[in-house]
Amino acid sequence: MSDGATSAARSAVAAAPPTVEVTELLTGLNKPWDVAVAPDGTLLTGQRGGGFVARRPDGSVTTPAADLSDLYVSGETGLMGIALDPGFASNRRVFTCQGHRSDGPIDVRLLSWTVDPEWTALTRTGVVLSGLPSTGGRHAGCRILPAPDGTLFVGTGDATIPTAPQDPHSLGGKVLHIDTDGSPAAGNPDPASPVYTLGHRNVQGLSFRPGSGQLYSVEQGTHRDDEVNALVPAGNYGWRPDLEPGRYIEAVPMTDTDRVPGAREAVWSSGTPTLATASGSFLLGPDWGEWSGALAVGTQQGEKVMLLGLTPDGLGVERQASLLDGRYGRIRTVSGQPDGTLLVTTDNGDDDVVLRLTPRP
Repeated sequence: MSDGATSAARSAVAAAPPTVEVTELLTGLNKPWDVAVAPDGTLLTGQRGGGFVARRPDGSVTTPAADLSDLYVSGETGLMGIALDPGFASNRRVFTCQGHRSDGPIDVRLLSWTVDPEWTALTRTGVVLSGLPSTGGRHAGCRILPAPDGTLFVGTGDATIPTAPQDPHSLGGKVLHIDTDGSPAAGNPDPASPVYTLGHRNVQGLSFRPGSGQLYSVEQGTHRDDEVNALVPAGNYGWRPDLEPGRYIEAVPMTDTDRVPGAREAVWSSGTPTLATASGSFLLGPDWGEWSGALAVGTQQGEKVMLLGLTPDGLGVERQASLLDGRYGRIRTVSGQPDGTLLVTTDNGDDDVVLRLTPRP
């Protein structure tokens, strides 16, 4: 960990966590990777091994049919990120990330679907983006974040390909910025490329900070140094595991300022050991008190929701606390909702749940 990241991690002061009420919304799941909420309040999640589950506002549950015959499930790869189109109320479009297996090479793909009003079936409407690398299922990403302007940000993993993170022509180890048809979004560093930032290991979380609109990523480290990064266009975040030709060397720093000149320092770094940070989302609404606007981070090995109160400039952490410590095991996704609640999915592979955390002032 670089000196800057060390300073950012150690400057955080432990603080009392907010009081929350925990409600189990869905149970009996197997690795629900992500969760999204429709305008009518219907909750949609997907199990990494395959299959969607929807919970209607009245509490009834459906398992929408979907063609997942080409789903590739291995290691960390399967049915992953889920997001609703910003125009969902009129177009009922859903985006997902999945491992893909066909007659050609295995890759990770961003797909589009439409869902019927009764939530009984998702119908595939196209491949938005293909060619995200996959080798054996490790480091697949794949978080989808709709932006206010209708574009999509996508966090990807490096698929343990040594050169991918620093290769501007690879989609691995990047944050991508695309239109909903898969074309590069306006304002990208290279107008012909979807690449927005590079030098990442395995981006698992993306979220906009309330008020500033600053985009942050949450990234898994090796045996050390999970990171939270403040993203800027063309920013390089310093992961370069090609220390020896043809070998994926994980002993290098997560932010290697020596071998990657100009690499941007992390806002927060875990140090040793890692917590396996798997998602990130900001807390919304006044009921969170002093934690309103803090970044919530789901952790798998840490088995908790970590709360990071950022400095006013967003480049450091002032205070830190946690929720659900060990209570539900491994945490995959956290998702702050406009009504002020926080949705949480677990990642144990045995009777996993989707939770709603409601702050109680």
